[in-house]
Amino acid sequence: MAALLPAEWIKNWEKGGKSEFVHLCRALSENKNHDVGFRDIQQALYELAYHVVRGNLKHDQASNVLGDVIEFREDMPSILADVFCILDIETSCLEEKNKRDHFTQLVLACLYLVSDTVLKERLDPETLESLGLIKQSQQFNQKSVKIKTKLFYKQQKFNLLREENEGYAKLIAELGQDLSGNITSDLILENIKSLIGCFNLDPNRVLDIILEVYECRPEYDDFFVPLIESYMYMCEPQTLCHILGFKFKFYQDPSGETPSSLYRVAAVLLQHNLIDLEDLYVHLLPGDNAIIEEHKREIVEAKQIVRKLTMVVLSSEKTEEKEKEKEKEEEKTEKPPDNQKLGLLEALLKIGDWHHAQSIMDQMPPFYSTSHKPIAIALCQLVHVTIEPLYRRVGVPKGAKGSPISSLPNKRAPKQAESFEELRKEVFNMLCYLGPHLSHDPILFAKVVRLGKAFMKEFQSDGSKQEDKEKMETLFSCLLSITDQVLLPSLSLMDCNACMSEELWGMFKTFPYQYRYRLYGQWKNETYNSHPLLVKVKAQTIDRAKYIMKRLTKENVKPSGRQIGKLSHSNPTILFDYILSQIQKYDNLITPVVDSLKYLTSLNYDVLAYCIIEALANPEKERMKHDDTTISSWLQSLASFCGAVFRKYPIELAGLLQYVANQLKAGKSFDLLILKEVVQKMAGIEITEEMTMEQLEAMTGGEQLKAEGGYFGQIRNTKKSSQRLKDALLDHDLALPLCLLMAQQRNGVVFQEGGEKHLKLVGKLYDQCHDTLVQFGGFLASNLSTEDYIKRVPSIDVLCNEFHTPHDAAFFLSRPMYAHHISSKYDELKKAEKGNKQQHKVHKYITSCELVMAPVHEAVISLHLPKVWDDISPQFYATFWSLTMYDLAVPHSSYDREVNKLKVQMKAIDDNQEMPPNKKKKEKERCTALQDKLLEEEKKQLEHVQRVLQRLKLEKDNWLLAKSTKNETITKFLQLCIFPRCIFSAIDAVYCAHFVELVHQQKTPNFSTLLCYDRVFSDIIYTVASCTENEASRYGRFLCCMLETVTRWHSDRVIYEKECGNYPGFLTILRATGFDGGNKADQLDYENFRHVVHKWHYKLTKASVHCLETGEYTHIRNILIVLTKILPWYPKVLNLGQALERRVHKICQEEKEKRPDLYALAMGYSGQLKSRKPFMIPENEFHHKDPPARNAVPATVQNGPGGAGMPTSLTINTVRLEEGTTEETDKLKEKSQGVVKVINKTVNATPKVTTSNGNSASNSKIIKEKDDKEKSGKEKDKEKKDKTPAVTPEMKALGKDGKDKPKEERANKDEKAREIKEKTPKSDKEKEKVKKEEKASKEEKSKTVVTIIESKSAVEKEREKEPSRERDLAKEMKSKENAKGGEKVPVAGSLKSPVPRSETSESEREQKRRKVDTHSSPSHSSTVKDNLNELKDSSAKHYINHTTPTLSKSKEREVEKKDLDKSRERSREREKKDEKDRKDRKRDHSNSDREVPQDSTKRRKDENGTTGSSKHSKSESPSDSPRLNEKEKEKNKSKSSGKEKGDSIKAEKMEKSSSGSKKESRHDKEKTEKKEKRDSTGGKEEKKHHKSSDKHR
Repeated sequence: MAALLPAEWIKNWEKGGKSEFVHLCRALSENKNHDVGFRDIQQALYELAYHVVRGNLKHDQASNVLGDVIEFREDMPSILADVFCILDIETSCLEEKNKRDHFTQLVLACLYLVSDTVLKERLDPETLESLGLIKQSQQFNQKSVKIKTKLFYKQQKFNLLREENEGYAKLIAELGQDLSGNITSDLILENIKSLIGCFNLDPNRVLDIILEVYECRPEYDDFFVPLIESYMYMCEPQTLCHILGFKFKFYQDPSGETPSSLYRVAAVLLQHNLIDLEDLYVHLLPGDNAIIEEHKREIVEAKQIVRKLTMVVLSSEKTEEKEKEKEKEEEKTEKPPDNQKLGLLEALLKIGDWHHAQSIMDQMPPFYSTSHKPIAIALCQLVHVTIEPLYRRVGVPKGAKGSPISSLPNKRAPKQAESFEELRKEVFNMLCYLGPHLSHDPILFAKVVRLGKAFMKEFQSDGSKQEDKEKMETLFSCLLSITDQVLLPSLSLMDCNACMSEELWGMFKTFPYQYRYRLYGQWKNETYNSHPLLVKVKAQTIDRAKYIMKRLTKENVKPSGRQIGKLSHSNPTILFDYILSQIQKYDNLITPVVDSLKYLTSLNYDVLAYCIIEALANPEKERMKHDDTTISSWLQSLASFCGAVFRKYPIELAGLLQYVANQLKAGKSFDLLILKEVVQKMAGIEITEEMTMEQLEAMTGGEQLKAEGGYFGQIRNTKKSSQRLKDALLDHDLALPLCLLMAQQRNGVVFQEGGEKHLKLVGKLYDQCHDTLVQFGGFLASNLSTEDYIKRVPSIDVLCNEFHTPHDAAFFLSRPMYAHHISSKYDELKKAEKGNKQQHKVHKYITSCELVMAPVHEAVISLHLPKVWDDISPQFYATFWSLTMYDLAVPHSSYDREVNKLKVQMKAIDDNQEMPPNKKKKEKERCTALQDKLLEEEKKQLEHVQRVLQRLKLEKDNWLLAKSTKNETITKFLQLCIFPRCIFSAIDAVYCAHFVELVHQQKTPNFSTLLCYDRVFSDIIYTVASCTENEASRYGRFLCCMLETVTRWHSDRVIYEKECGNYPGFLTILRATGFDGGNKADQLDYENFRHVVHKWHYKLTKASVHCLETGEYTHIRNILIVLTKILPWYPKVLNLGQALERRVHKICQEEKEKRPDLYALAMGYSGQLKSRKPFMIPENEFHHKDPPARNAVPATVQNGPGGAGMPTSLTINTVRLEEGTTEETDKLKEKSQGVVKVINKTVNATPKVTTSNGNSASNSKIIKEKDDKEKSGKEKDKEKKDKTPAVTPEMKALGKDGKDKPKEERANKDEKAREIKEKTPKSDKEKEKVKKEEKASKEEKSKTVVTIIESKSAVEKEREKEPSRERDLAKEMKSKENAKGGEKVPVAGSLKSPVPRSETSESEREQKRRKVDTHSSPSHSSTVKDNLNELKDSSAKHYINHTTPTLSKSKEREVEKKDLDKSRERSREREKKDEKDRKDRKRDHSNSDREVPQDSTKRRKDENGTTGSSKHSKSESPSDSPRLNEKEKEKNKSKSSGKEKGDSIKAEKMEKSSSGSKKESRHDKEKTEKKEKRDSTGGKEEKKHHKSSDKHR
């Protein structure tokens, strides 16, 4: 503290210091703040005196100035005495004697200012002696001790009863008299005072006796409290508290028990504020620290119990454990010392002193006090009293009386609650202190819950003011807190009280599910850890749950269910958590668990829903298995459990549905599995790809037929559950959002979620997302009312453009809306006019369609680019997307099937003797009703379908505008309609196929059915490769239905003529936009249609083989799925079937270890394929070639990979070739790699100009050769087949490839060719035989040529789309060729003829074949694999320039000449050796005429690919087909002349062929030269031709 007396004042004391000091003192004494002035004056005087002690100021100067200031204040002498007292103590401790002397002198100088008495009080006796104020300090001390003893320690009153028994007896009599009269406490107090005075009674002992009597007479509060209060005026305030403290201390021995009366008295005194709680609290035991320690110990013990329960204890250890536990329990039974704090607390609660009770509770750990039952019960009683009036007003249920509770007599008790606001202020606080121990009073629990219910009713009714609303909000949050902290924990501690659970649900169901789930979450994850009792309960619940779950089976569902029910009433969260963990591990528990949950309360079902969601959302669990390709089994089990449990029990679905929606928003689609299961189980709508065709057919009928025949399981009793699901979706506005999220998530799966995931899993998730969308949409369509649906689903353009819903999904969602809308409009119109005629009805139906669909036609325009609508009209697009199978056809067979089933059932019921009659009657009635329903439904659908077909008939002329080309129209139709929809669902797949047929049947202008089917079957590789597993299955169904139609037309000429013959869809001139049914020449005839179908089968085989050989998982899996689906209609041709079989067998071998799922698929398909084998037919039965004279069965043209229709001689040679060295195959592979690209280009160069011939190499040379041979007989042919040399193919191929191949390679090839040749030499004698035999059948041949030319012409027309300019060019070409060698006309006949060619031509033919072989169509030679990579790109290369092969002609010619000579020499050497063999072979061959083509086909397939299929490879050898096509056109115009010429030319050729081997070789050379010339012109021609066909395409 700063000095008040500066040193300058002391130095200049006389000059100015003294006056300054006086001035300071005056200022300080005038200070209004009394305390501050007092302290500062003390300091000022002390500093002055200290300067004197130190010798800085003389004592007389100081005494003078003190004399001046002494009158400034009255208490100045006392202040001065205090200063002297301090200095006395300080100076007596100092060693410097002079300072002590200065002090003594100062005091002596100031004696006149301070009285002696004051100094004697304050100074030390020794100092007093030295000042001379007392004589001897020792005497002074003795005297003061005596005075103190007399004052304080000498007893003048009696405090023992025996010392003054009369006085005390009178006192007790006074207090114990009857107080019921007019006696007041004041009166008694006067008497007591008299007794104290008279008998010298000790007042404290009198107070003690008053308390004793009060303890014994607790009912006289009104008397004793005022008495004590008045008495306390005579005592010190602490006295009463001390006396009570002594009383409590008396009972604090270990054996002592404090009486409740004492607690009560203390409580009453506390309540009337006669004592302070803080003063009394310190007298009570145990100390707060001991209480905290005990609480901690309880928690530790609880945890130990939990550990014991969860530990696995072996049986030997169990007995020891039990013994130890018993000992511990015995120790515990020793009574703990009395807790006086709790006793007092209980008393306070009983009398209603909540304020003090709360203070005591706050000193203790939470819930420690209420964990003692008496306190909990006392507090509950207090709450009962407090809530009574409000409960009576709003809480009592109707019809219940209840026993009213009287209020406390005590006016200081808490005020009773009259309103919810008061309830919040008082009662909620009390309940919070109660916590889980409200469980001690179930009645109070029920009351609180009922009040909560009443409050929620008020809270949810609107119309209150803003302030009230705020208050209500506060109240609501308080109610939630009470529920969380008090009600739920208390329920856990109650002993399986189902009624409480139901009572609580009454309140809970008024909360939104978000609040409920939050409460359950707290209850499950936090509450159980907050209190030792709850910790124990949790452990016991889990232990019991384990016990029950271990024993749960299907057989004991009922008893186990009851146990689960009991356990669940109190602790549902813990129990369900355990049960769900078990279900996730063992899915076979699902059914028994679901069945055992029937004894649950409503609250428990709700908790179960929460627990399921929590389990699903568990972030620690992986949603994929370790291989990352499949969804985890725990998730699948939970989903399955969800579906079952939500269907069976009335559980609220909103939370679960919202969870799925949230997951979708977050871009996670795994949890769609749950939605899928829930919809399937609750609505009975299955999604399965494994539907049988019967089921699929049933699914196209009405609702009743669907339910009866469309699903695997019988769908029963889904009405209520589907209604619940519908309500949940509508109430929470989740119906449309879920649809849109799923539709968007389909792409999300691929582009966002898919990221790093395995392709297989991405496909699975995509399928799951899509299937769930289809299923969910189906549910909405069948369950929502028209109004609901229309209100919720926006128009198609909004769906697509604003919500970015894919078009297929958008139409899928809108479709039911259109149907509903049309039917309601139609009903309106019917009611308006009562016209009953069919025509009227149809007219009304069409009107209603126009009304509903007009806006849709407008809306769809925005979905695609404007140029799309040049080809197809918006009306067509909308019609396609808005109709369903239900609209197109009636599944009569399905209806009949179901009706028959019902009849059988009824018969079985009649025959059943055991069934009681009344049950029989019921069952029969049910069956009859169902039967009637089905028949009614069938009739209704039939009428509907007729109306729809009428509508389509009227619309069809405006459907396809074809402003560009028919081809473009088909492209748009497939791209925008068929492909997106055929993979949407199984029924849509069937619908698409049906729709195509329908458009055809309606004779729709500008629709080319042929083109459409051709595009569908031609290149399926890309489509298949881009499908998911389920899409592949649906695509397979689509192809299956398309093939079914095609096969039906193919099977019978009558059907074909009837359904296709005169239809615009089968026009072969595609430029023509109008249709004049009259021109028969432009129609595709039956035979050519069969060729086309064979081409399609071939294309399918090619694509399938390609996919199987890629090694790609998706390709293989998908093609196997597709193949399995189309198995009823494909493969039909034996050689194609065998090709497939080999490839699939290879897959089986390769994938057995690597990819077991592919292996399983392949094995399954392989088995089914084998079983179909007996139904396959050789190719010549599949489509007609020239029927040979000898055979009843027509030999068919081969245009598949095998080559059954090629000359048999060739095929036999191929077999031989196959047996040749493996070296050869390697060489072939090398060659093919070089050649294949060119070939790919050329082979596919003119896709639409196909020559429907089955010969392996369809070029003009071969034609010539064929013509030669046609003159000879069939038997000779066969023989020749055996003998024909197979040398030159190698050379021919080499010639073609000459530039690129090294010479060594060529040489090798020549050698190989020679070796092969040597195996099949030919003798002159045998040639002569051949001649004779040929003559025999010459005439027959010439006839066949004509018929085949006719059949050929139609195909040519269909295939050839060049403008007429090209036809002219073709004619010119023909005439040139005629001039050269007169080889032109017989082309068609020879192309189709299976008749062998002359020997000379054989080598060339083989060359041609080999050339083509190197282009591996998907067939089965060794070259195939090498060519696959090129094939992948084939579509891109299809239409590229194809003149390349003609570049190397000169070299080719030279090589050919040399090779031919060599080969001829070799052949002559070997001829004689093998003569015998050949004869035998000839004989065998003529016997087994039919077997050879098939056999050779098979072998041939192995050898090469595109052998004969000009259909597939569109122009067989690079330079031929254009010219061939032109020739064929020419033929169409002049059939008869062609026939004559053909005969004459044949004759000439025959002569040539009969000459010797020299002639043959010469003949070969000539031919090659001619061919070169023709090739060059052909190449040019081809260019032109190609351009035009490209344009056309």
